[in-house]
Amino acid sequence: MISRLKRSVLAMPGSNARALEKGKTLAADVLMFELEDGVAESAKATARAQVAAAVASGGYGARQLVVRVNARGSEWYKPDIAAIAPLGPDGIVIPKVSSRDEILKAAADLVAAGAPYKTRLWAMIETPRAVLDIEKIASAADDRASRLEVLVLGPNDIAKSTRARLTPGRPALLSWLSAGVLAARVHNIEIIDGIYNDFNNLDGLRREAEQGRDFGFDGKMLIHPGQIGPVNEIFAPSADEVDFARRIIAVFDEPENADKGVVQIDGKMVERLHLDIARRTLQLVEASG
Repeated sequence: MISRLKRSVLAMPGSNARALEKGKTLAADVLMFELEDGVAESAKATARAQVAAAVASGGYGARQLVVRVNARGSEWYKPDIAAIAPLGPDGIVIPKVSSRDEILKAAADLVAAGAPYKTRLWAMIETPRAVLDIEKIASAADDRASRLEVLVLGPNDIAKSTRARLTPGRPALLSWLSAGVLAARVHNIEIIDGIYNDFNNLDGLRREAEQGRDFGFDGKMLIHPGQIGPVNEIFAPSADEVDFARRIIAVFDEPENADKGVVQIDGKMVERLHLDIARRTLQLVEASG
């Protein structure tokens, strides 16, 4: 059963108090309060304090709150965890994860800081090593103590470190995108596609979001509120998909089809695996309200 959607994950700099407050009015499924790359070194302490206050005060309704802390090993990581983890956000996002062991160590850090069990771990996949070992990293989710719930691909960092070019259609990244989705599905966790940089180009955003959806991603990380609406729409079933899903369920529910593995609808062969897909489609609709 799908309980909480992650179609749109909006990154918001923790150093911008107005942005944190505005998040209470936005239609994003997830707000990612940013303490890492989006915050200058001179503003790290201020951002940490403002994000802690925002998480503690609440008022964000059904929106999920996750906090991207600074990388393990940096001077800011331990203060970030100490300040944020005990407040119980929905997730702590660990950047630049490169191994399964890093996930387990981060989970232990959450426990030591007093994070409630509902606070899950999200892992940013941003390095060549992480891409090569993405299935090993995802396998940490098999250990419940890891708290690993979500992988997030970071195309900008991956492109920088591999020297790949982020051209339309992302041909250089296609195999890496597929590997991420496969790893997530093998270990029954979710995976979020990375940001689209040109936030004024909504046509380009739509094309890339549709590509991510078709690859099997659960949502997309965003950098501007104007990207929320299109991405929420794209990662939700269309009216035609919902209608066909209901028809599939209705046909298989007919008594004469109770023992059939295959039926025909509009001249198309429909198997019971499509029935599972149809049920998930309606779960997505229900979860989106």
